Amino acid sequence: MIRFRADLPFERDQATRFVPWIVALMVFLGALALAATTAVGGAIDRWDNNLSGRITVQVPADKAGPKTLTRLAETLTETPGIAQAEILSDEATRALVEPWLGVLDSDLELPLPAVIDVETEAGAVFDVNLLTDKLTKIAPGVIVDDHRVWLQQLIRVARTVEWVAFAILGLIGLTAIAAVIFATRSGLAVHAAIINLLHVMGARDAYIARQFQMQAMMLGIRGGIIGSAAAIIVLILLATMSAGIDVALLPSAPLSLAQWPLLIIVPIAAVVIAMATARVTVLRALAGMP
Repeated sequence: MIRFRADLPFERDQATRFVPWIVALMVFLGALALAATTAVGGAIDRWDNNLSGRITVQVPADKAGPKTLTRLAETLTETPGIAQAEILSDEATRALVEPWLGVLDSDLELPLPAVIDVETEAGAVFDVNLLTDKLTKIAPGVIVDDHRVWLQQLIRVARTVEWVAFAILGLIGLTAIAAVIFATRSGLAVHAAIINLLHVMGARDAYIARQFQMQAMMLGIRGGIIGSAAAIIVLILLATMSAGIDVALLPSAPLSLAQWPLLIIVPIAAVVIAMATARVTVLRALAGMP
C-alpha cells in the first residue's frame, strides 16, 4: 500500500475508505471516455483524408461497356473542377463491397455496377445535378455520389459524440471533486480537537492543509492505479474482439501506440484534482474557524 507519514490519525476516517473506489470508478469511466473520443477523432481524420475531395460514379452493369466507360471518364476529366477520373477494375470494385458483403467469389453472378473514382481539385465547387444530367445522356441510370454531402453529416454526428464524451469527462471530474470535499469535511470534523491543539501549538493553516492534501494524493493514487488497470484490461479486450472486424466507416477500436500514453492523463488529473480540492476545502474551512 502507498502510505505517507501523517501527523493526523487519518486511519480513523471512515469516509476516506470509499474515496479510492470512487476515484477508481471515475478514472475507469474517464479513461474509456477519453479512448472513445480519441478513436472517434481518428476516424474523423481518416474519413476526411480518404473521402474528402472525391466523387464516385456508379454505372449500371448492363450499361457499363468499355466504350461507354471510356466516354464517361473523358467527360469527367474535361469537366472543370475535376482533376482525374479512374475506372476501377472488377477486383477493385469487389474489394469495395467486401467489408459489407464479405469475400465474393470470382464466379459469383452478382451484377455489380462499374465504378469510376473521381478526384476533384482542391476547393472546386460544381453542381452535382448538372454533372449527373450530363453523364446520364451517355449512360442512363448513372449515379453520382458526392462524398462531401454525407461526409459532412457523418462528421457532424462524430463531433457531437466527441462533445458528449468531453461532457462526460467534466461530470466525472465534478463527481470526484464532490467526493473529495465530502471526505475532507468529514476528516475535519473527526480531527477537530487535534486541529485545535495543533493551532494552539503554533501550527499554521498551510501545514494542516498539506496533511489533508497528502492524504488525498495517496487516496487518489490508489484509486488511479485500480481504475487505470481496469480500463486497460477492458480496452485490450475490446481491441482483441474487434481485431477481425474491418468496416471502413467505423472508428478503430484499438488505440495506436501514440494514443495509449494519453490515458495517463486521466489518473494524473484525478490525483491533481483530489489534492487541489482537499487543500482548498481545508483552507476555506480553517479560515472560518475562530
